[in-house]
Parts: sequence; C-alpha cells; structure tokens
Amino acid sequence: MCAAALHAPVPAAATAVEAPATPATVPCPRLEVKPPPTDREPLPTPPKDDPVLRAVGGDGLATDGLVIPSGARRPPALTATSWLVADLDTGEVLGGCGPHVYGTPASVQKLLLAAAVMDKLDPRRTITVTRGDLDIEPGSSAVGLVEGGKYSIATLWLGLLLNSGNEAANALARLGGGAGGVKAGLAAMNAEAQRLGAFQTHAVTPSGLDGPGQFTSAYDLALIARECFADPVFVRYALTRTARVPAQKRPKVGGFQIQNENRLIFEYPGALGGKTGFTHLARHSYVGAAERNGRRLVATLLGAERRPLLSWQQGAALLDWGFSLPEDASVGKLVDPGGMAPGGSAPSAAPAASGPAPAPGEARAATAPTLPTGAAAAIAVTLAAAPLLLLLRRQRRRIRRTRTQLFD
Repeated sequence: MCAAALHAPVPAAATAVEAPATPATVPCPRLEVKPPPTDREPLPTPPKDDPVLRAVGGDGLATDGLVIPSGARRPPALTATSWLVADLDTGEVLGGCGPHVYGTPASVQKLLLAAAVMDKLDPRRTITVTRGDLDIEPGSSAVGLVEGGKYSIATLWLGLLLNSGNEAANALARLGGGAGGVKAGLAAMNAEAQRLGAFQTHAVTPSGLDGPGQFTSAYDLALIARECFADPVFVRYALTRTARVPAQKRPKVGGFQIQNENRLIFEYPGALGGKTGFTHLARHSYVGAAERNGRRLVATLLGAERRPLLSWQQGAALLDWGFSLPEDASVGKLVDPGGMAPGGSAPSAAPAASGPAPAPGEARAATAPTLPTGAAAAIAVTLAAAPLLLLLRRQRRRIRRTRTQLFD
C-alpha cells in the first residue's frame, strides 16, 4: 500500500506566484474525557520544533495530526495526545497521531534504561542497595527494596519491568554508570537515544519521574522499544507474570511476590510485553507489543487518561488496528541505529514504486538539511570511539549469553 498522509486538496486555482498550499492537519480520533486535574503543575515547555527532527522516518510523520496509509480504515478513538504503531521487524510505521510531538514519558522511560545498560550488567551478580537508590519521590512506584539489602541484578530488572520500581531504576542506572554512578548511567541513556535516532528524547531521571527538560515522542519510544524487543532476554523479563523478591537478613525483611502491572500480557493473545507509565504531570503513557501470524507490532502512546479506556487497552486497540492493515502498509520508517549520518537528512518514506531507499550512510544531496549540532557531535564521538565500542559489544555478547543461560 502506498505510503501517504491524509492531506486537504490543493486548490486548482493556485498560480505560480502564490505560496505553496500547506497540508491541513487532520485531527486524530479522540474520546471525550474529563480534563486533567487543574492543580497539576503546568506542562514543561518543549524544545523548539526542528523541521529535520520532525521528519525523521519520513516527511509524512511531520504532523501534529493524523497520518495513516491511503485507504486504511480509521484508527480507534483514544484519549492519548500522541501515538504510533510500527512493525518491529521491518521498521515500517503503520500510522500515528503527532508522531514527533514532544511528550513527557513517565515510566516508559525505563525502556531506555534497559536499552542502554541491560547488556552491560551480569544478571547473576548480587549487589547491595544504597540509601541513594531509595531517593525517590514519596508515594511513587517502588518494588520495596531496602537499604543494605542484597539482590541479584535479575531481581532488579524484574522489579523495574513488572512493578515499575523507581528505586530499582536508580540502582540499575548507578550500576550501569560504573564509577560515574547514576550521572554516568543517565549519560549512557542519552547516548543510546542518540545512537538509535531518538533525537527528541532526553532523560533527566532514570525512572521517568518528571524532571526539567525531560521529553520524548511516540516515534522515539518505538525506536527504543524496537531495540528492547530485539533482545529475547528483555522479552522474557517483560512477559514474566509474577516474581519473588527474596527475604533479607540485614535488615530482616521477609520475601514477597510482585506481579506484572502490564495487563496486556494477561489479556491480549500474542502479547510480547511492554511498559506502563504514569505521573501526575505526564498522565498515562504506554508501550506494548504483540505478535500475530509471524508479524510483530508495537504501539506507543503519550498523554492518555485512564477513562474510558486504560492505557494498555488503548495500546491493544492500536495493535488490533495495526494488525488489520496489509503488511505493505506504511507512512514512514523507523530509522536504523546510526542510520542518520552527519550532514544527512532524515530518511523519507516513499511508495514502493519509487525504488529502494538509500542505504545507511549513502551520500545525500548537498542541499539536504543537517543534523542538530548535538546529534552530529554524538555521532562523531561514536565513530571516533569505534575500537572501544567493539570491545564493549563483545563484552555485551558475553553477558547476553550468561543471561540466556540464567533463564534456560
């Protein structure tokens, strides 16, 4: 199916001296909901829109409104302010609502933490929880780890993905950052976002608790999710229904069971897992993936309310819609990691008849827009550090084999 956004017709009477007609923004199907509480803090001011970043993955994605394939049935009405559906394997974007509109992530940001440091940490290693790990917002989600408690890294990942434990996020970021601690862990998260092409994502807290300048987009979340779901061990964590947090001797605390908060894995056939998120400021966010007839799709959404549909139900509705589309349906593309080179433009989605897209790194026109300075610098640093990255990849592969053996 030809990739196309919904556009208003261009007036036939337009002349050469007139400015080009601007495509109309097509409103996204929305459910009527009660407005968010008025006592919450005002939403943070997002960075100024960059036309290059808004077009990452294809020009059709540079809209605040709805973009779906030509002839596709209308997607479900949701409360989410932005969303996206994509194929995890082919990278085709099947549709979206404001795919590149900045949003506040809440706990779906924990997926970026997993993408950045899961491969660096041996799941069998036992660590000691520190007082700093427990420095989280009072009343926010926690697993129930205790200062001085000794837990395996595998238990921390389960606490993070099943129970959205913010203290588990702090501990994992600290461990992933090595000698640099949480600060270095956050730097690793932001470097991973740049590597993946998630240029609208900036992490300020490892847990997704709100912080100044912390943003993402529905498109970026799909890039991050694709990296996570490429790791079978992540999928095993995400599909775990219940887990046990072990008892501690000092301090003396009994063991207890935790349950996966993502209802998709209990209710949706073929579910692969995902992540829920909520803060008073961000409202509800969600990432969920499923497989059907050999096809793996992911749905991401931001800024949702929980009534009349919970966030996972909105994700399930988007997955159903995506699975109803033919496999060649597309409005854009999830860029490959490192697929945007300095001086290059965002890859554009094109109808199949127009020929294959340029290969990553292929020379582009001299007039193409350039990457933002920060993104170009990050890529340049990555290229310069190639030998070190090769060693890190080898280390990650060794740890991944260990993690696989742990689950077998």
